[in-house]
Amino acid sequence: MNLYEDNVTRGPLWEAVVTRERQLTDAFVELTDTLVGDFDVVDLLHQLTMRCVRLLDVDAAGLLLADRQGRLRPMAASTEQARMLKLLALHDVDGPGLDCYRTGEPVTSADLVAEGGRWPRFAAAAQLTGFVAVQALPMRHHDRVIGALTLL
Repeated sequence: MNLYEDNVTRGPLWEAVVTRERQLTDAFVELTDTLVGDFDVVDLLHQLTMRCVRLLDVDAAGLLLADRQGRLRPMAASTEQARMLKLLALHDVDGPGLDCYRTGEPVTSADLVAEGGRWPRFAAAAQLTGFVAVQALPMRHHDRVIGALTLL
């Protein structure tokens, strides 16, 4: 018997918890498997964005990482639309991923229409591709921010 069987009556809630637990376990196993053998960092980052979409309540995910000179590069995206938004943000030097990288803090907009002035071109492009909200999370290596994961 596990913790869930002791504390939650078997039913829809129990099934949802067990399913979520299995999905998380599968995601960690898949990402860990990528790190052995013929390790491909681009494949690992692509899998990370795809798993974010499957496990979180988001439609797309994109990842920016800084190169050795500190310039952000789009590394992976779960959809073509997310990849295009990353490129637009880098070209126009505005967007939640860039703000997140610069500040080292999460950046959230629950309504890109209402906050269109914050990142005008990014917000307009996001809306055209069907995205209405965004959250960017800093990617860290120890204490240093090395990029941002953007969830749409």
